[in-house]
Order: sequence, then C-alpha cells, then structure tokens
Amino acid sequence: MKLTGSSQTVTVKYEIRAKFEIEGVVEKPDVIGAVFGQTEGLFGPELDLRELQKSGRIGRIEIDLQSKQDKTTGSIIIPTSLDRVSTAIIAASLESINRVGPCQAKVTLEKIEDIRDTRRKLIVDRAKAILHQWNIETLPSTEEVFKEVSETLKPTKVIQYGEEELTAGPDIENAKEIVIVEGRADVINLLRCGISNVIALEGAKVPDEIIRLSKEKEATAFLDGDRGGDLILKELLQVTDVRYITRAPAGKEVEEIGCKEIFHALQQKVPIEKLKAGKRERGKVMLPKKVTELVQGLNGTLEAILLDEKVEQIERLPVSELAEKLQTASGVDMVVFDGVVTQRMVDLANEKNIKYLIAARVSDAVKQPLKVNVLTFAEITPP
Repeated sequence: MKLTGSSQTVTVKYEIRAKFEIEGVVEKPDVIGAVFGQTEGLFGPELDLRELQKSGRIGRIEIDLQSKQDKTTGSIIIPTSLDRVSTAIIAASLESINRVGPCQAKVTLEKIEDIRDTRRKLIVDRAKAILHQWNIETLPSTEEVFKEVSETLKPTKVIQYGEEELTAGPDIENAKEIVIVEGRADVINLLRCGISNVIALEGAKVPDEIIRLSKEKEATAFLDGDRGGDLILKELLQVTDVRYITRAPAGKEVEEIGCKEIFHALQQKVPIEKLKAGKRERGKVMLPKKVTELVQGLNGTLEAILLDEKVEQIERLPVSELAEKLQTASGVDMVVFDGVVTQRMVDLANEKNIKYLIAARVSDAVKQPLKVNVLTFAEITPP
C-alpha cells in the first residue's frame, strides 16, 4: 500500500491508530501541532516526526475528531514504513501528549496494524497454488530443483588469505570493493549475511596484506562501536588507504549485530575525507555553578528549565512541550534540558536570541549556529 506523505511516496508497512480525549473544543490543526510539538526533542532526528515525514518514512497524519459538550474526542492514524521497533517507539510517544492547545488531553494507543497481512495472505495462497501446479507439471525433477535451491542455504566457508593467512571471505581476491573488519567472528557474521568480500585484521597491528589491499581496492573499514574500534580506526588512518569508515551501533560489536544492522551500517559509510574534516576537539566550557547543579538535577527527568540572563529560573516544563514553548518564549537566555538538541530547536533559539542550549545530547544533523552556544551536559564545568 502506498500513501502520499509530505513530499515523497510512503510504502506503508504499519498504521499506528490512537484515540484521544480533550477537555475542551479544539480543531484538527491543534491536534496536529501537539503531535509534532510534544514529541519533538524526545529522541534523535531518526525518530523526529517532521524529519521522518520529509524523508518519506511516515505518511500524512490523519485526524478525525468531533466535539460535544465542551469535549473533543477522535482518532489519530499515522502510516509508517519504519521497522517494528521504531514504529513502537513512535506509538508510545503519542501517549506522552498531555495537552492540545490550552486544553488537557489524553491519548491512548488502540493498535498497530500490519497492513501487509492481507497482501501476505494472498501471496501465500497464490504460492500454494503455484507450487501445487508446479509439482504436477515437473514432478520428475522436483528433487533436483530442491537440491539446487537448497545449496544457497549452505554457509559460505572462510578462507585463509595471503602469506599472513588472514581470515577472509572467498571473494576477497576478485572483488573491486572490500570490507575490512576486526576479527574472525566478524567475517563469519558478514558471510552469514551474504557478504563475501570481507577480510579481518586479526590484531592491533595492521597486516601488510591489508595495507596492500587498501591501495589496490576500494576499502571500507567496518569497526566495532567501542573503544577498541576507536583505537583501530586511528591505526588504519595512519597506515592504510581505506576509502570509507562505518561502525557498529555504539557499544556493540560487528560479530553480534544482525544482518539488517550490518546492511544499514554499510549504507551509512562515511568517506575518510569527510571524517577528517568533521573532527574537532571539544573542550570544557565554564558556566556558573548553578547551571552545573541544574544539569545534575535534570539528568534522567526528561524535563527542561528556562533561565534568564541572571540565571534565574523562568519555567520548568516537560521536554515534550519545549519546542512549542520556545515559539512564544521571551526573556530566555539559556535552556537546559534532558533531551536532544535538534536543528529546529537551534533555529527557534536563534530566532528568540537565546544564547545557550544545553542538553544531554546534540543531534549529528545540527549545524553549529553563530549566535547560539550548543553544548552537552558533559561539556560544561563550574568555575
């Protein structure tokens, strides 16, 4: 099923269906504003509804409502092409909406519908019919066909490559592009996912064979998302001509992630030139002791505090309401919050002449502004 989103066509896999009850009379734009505004900043840009709609990962959000006796009730439908985990997180975030415009609100998830079920059933029924007819027409050769097809299920065997006998996939010699991983278990995991142009470093010191291959082929280094991966990356940058870098998710190793995460990581590989250009050393920034105390108190609360130029508290509110609040805020000099700084928050702060945005994390997509100081909790220190 396909629906037209903000600017792209969305191939819908799931539909999030929720109902709401609002103490007061509101209109559809009010509900839409609450859905976007109160979920913004809770997570990174990969789960931001505005960004997802721009990239075509979610479709047009449908609102159906009716008002009676100073109450508004209705439903929200969000079509999505995201995976099950991301869809579930977005569904849960809808239930955090507690206000629409000036009115108290309650949002309850009804269900997440897999709209592919009907299509899947039709495919299965058709496949049964095809298989039945096929068996009738080709019965004498069925056993041979099954044997031939089943060969693809056999795991590809690793080889020992070069004089240093490095663990590798069988296509490493003939492939124009190769993937360099840290160890034997990483090679086996990539082979399991059908990636056979892979070779392992198998040690802290980069083997001569890897250095040679990186000069002759387009090499991508696929490293663990831990401290060990950081150290190996530094070594590779010094002695090889690796073209691209990608990493397993933070805290994970390549050998333990699934095929979906492997393919996603390889699709998100970064050219070495961009990596080197983007590196910067971030030091500590000295701010009043009161700010560091606020940071310690905010950590883990999912709340935000607005401060004036004298570092006096103006308001404390949930992070889910922060973006909406910043649109009408005045006299705010600093915002400290337990969430993620997004580009939209930076733009709002720039518009409102807010000097500091201090958060638990800063999105990688944020462009450093000229007039707003964007800092993480870890980057501030008392005088």
